[in-house]
Amino acid sequence: MIILLYILVGIVVLILFLALIAPKTYDVSRSIEIGNSKKAVFENLRFLKNQDQWSPWNKKDPNMEKKFTGTDGEVGATSYWNGNKDVGEGEQEITKIVDGERIESELRFLKPWKSISDAYLVTEEIDKDKTKVTWGFSGKNKFPFSIMMLFMNMDKAVGKDFEEGLSSLKEILEK
Repeated sequence: MIILLYILVGIVVLILFLALIAPKTYDVSRSIEIGNSKKAVFENLRFLKNQDQWSPWNKKDPNMEKKFTGTDGEVGATSYWNGNKDVGEGEQEITKIVDGERIESELRFLKPWKSISDAYLVTEEIDKDKTKVTWGFSGKNKFPFSIMMLFMNMDKAVGKDFEEGLSSLKEILEK
């Protein structure tokens, strides 16, 4: 009986230790230079429906259910999706637009697990016909999922998708 008690205490101590050292936040971003004006790039990015053209997740499930509410390109516009196991279910709502500079949105993942992240698209003029686009998202790792982040690298898991999406965006906007 005492051995079982020691084992249980050991497991609890291990879980508490892992929770203490686990990453509490994540921030993943990628950037690309696009041969087009900042104005043209930003005007494309602000619309959720345009994001479908270059989103890597649309390629993973081109038949996913999609719904849009609100006025696309404005704060409050929302894109809902429900797809296969590669894309899950969730929604993205535009929460802030700094005209010509930055678009912020809240990503609400519903399946395969619930979580909320803050996403952003930032445009920076390099010269009149070249724009740097940074795409990223950040959030908090809540217990017990924070412990999983000790064994999973969010940057590696999502970074490749961001790179693929930005490459597709570049291809579209440089035509």
